[in-house]
Amino acid sequence: MLKFTLKRLVYTLITLWLICTLTFVLMKILPGDPFNSEKLPAATRQMLGQQYGLDRPIWEQYLKYMGNLAQGDLGYSFQFPAREVVEVIKQGFSVSAELGVISMSFALIVGLVLGIIAALKHNKWQDYSSSFIAVLGISIPSFVLGPMLSYYIGVKLAILPAALWEGPANRIMPSLALAFGTIAILTRMMRTSMLDVIHQDYIKTAKSKGLSKGRIITSHMLRNSLLPVLTIFGPTFVNVITGTLVVEQIFAVPGLGKQFVNSVNTNDYTLISGLTIFYSVLLVAVVFITDILYGFIDPRIRLGKGGAK
Repeated sequence: MLKFTLKRLVYTLITLWLICTLTFVLMKILPGDPFNSEKLPAATRQMLGQQYGLDRPIWEQYLKYMGNLAQGDLGYSFQFPAREVVEVIKQGFSVSAELGVISMSFALIVGLVLGIIAALKHNKWQDYSSSFIAVLGISIPSFVLGPMLSYYIGVKLAILPAALWEGPANRIMPSLALAFGTIAILTRMMRTSMLDVIHQDYIKTAKSKGLSKGRIITSHMLRNSLLPVLTIFGPTFVNVITGTLVVEQIFAVPGLGKQFVNSVNTNDYTLISGLTIFYSVLLVAVVFITDILYGFIDPRIRLGKGGAK
């Protein structure tokens, strides 16, 4: 197990280095630069370029860029010169994380429950109802569901606020818009996984031993059905908590999605790289943790050639 963990850490560092390098290259090939506004005099653009090191050779910029990253320094935003990129990320992430945790908690509870019910009531009305919800959730993307919720529930019926990020009521509709698609995915994954486990020999053995239905479901079916769900849940969770662009724009949520769009529109190199690296670190960390959790959920899984040790 230790050998596997160390190997995964090495792969993680290599992956992050490739991401950082690719981000740097892509920023440099973007058309224009952060100071290409016609309103700025040429002398001012030159002075700003020197201030931020944009007049130096590419290789020198890259070395400084990687050196700063190694120290945890993401630099100052070109768009907000008085603010560090870390500060901008912290402010946006706190909002996106709150929205993501609410929506994913709701999606996890509802999705798993619907998937379990659909599997246990296979080919009955409960199964058909859950499958219908799953198909509906996949068919209606968040950029369609969001405006529908905002218009009908927020404007027409005036049950909930149509937008903005002020009180608890403002969290409900964007959370539902984000959660609906994830509910559909989790429902289908859990249903399929449960149906596969139900027909395994060890389930028949547990029944022959006289174990209660509740214990069979919780101790045998659920534990072995969660692996496929865990695989998609981690990356999906990271994607949601780091900001979903469309939903945040629809409901005027001041999260990371809005900051990312603004940084691309203004060629804010430091903010683009900071957001990309922040997202990448979270995603890689979740994938790493997911691999480790596999061994705890299902001891049969062998993480190395010689098995987990």
